Amino acid sequence: MPDMPKHSVSVAGIVINEDDQVLLIQRRDNGRWEAPGGVLELEETFEDGVKREVLEETGVSVEVERLSGTYKNLSRGIIALVFRCRPLSGTPHPTDESTHAGWFELNEALSKMDEVYAIRVTDAFTDIPPVRNHDGVTVTQSLPA
Repeated sequence: MPDMPKHSVSVAGIVINEDDQVLLIQRRDNGRWEAPGGVLELEETFEDGVKREVLEETGVSVEVERLSGTYKNLSRGIIALVFRCRPLSGTPHPTDESTHAGWFELNEALSKMDEVYAIRVTDAFTDIPPVRNHDGVTVTQSLPA
């Protein structure tokens, strides 16, 4: 049997507070601004993975509200499940994985991120979760929401 392609599954949380501000991190490894998230561990549920990643990267505990979008990086084989969340406790602060963590007004948050991450935040403000493909930089295909 030939080698089968491998995919990686990641989860991310678009955390939105009562003032409609978005929680972002600046990643320590590449300096990019993104919503907190990372690779889903084998034994984790989607919800547990989102809660763990947001807490590890920001110091904020969250409640997962709903799936807000599904994304595939075609060039790297990464499937990302992104969830809208609300904060429960904690104050954002830098961690081992982030050099900055904080709350941002929507327009400021969107201006800090690359297109493939900014669209995830925008999608969290819609009612129907989209399915999108990208090449790591630009969204290449979307199913209608």
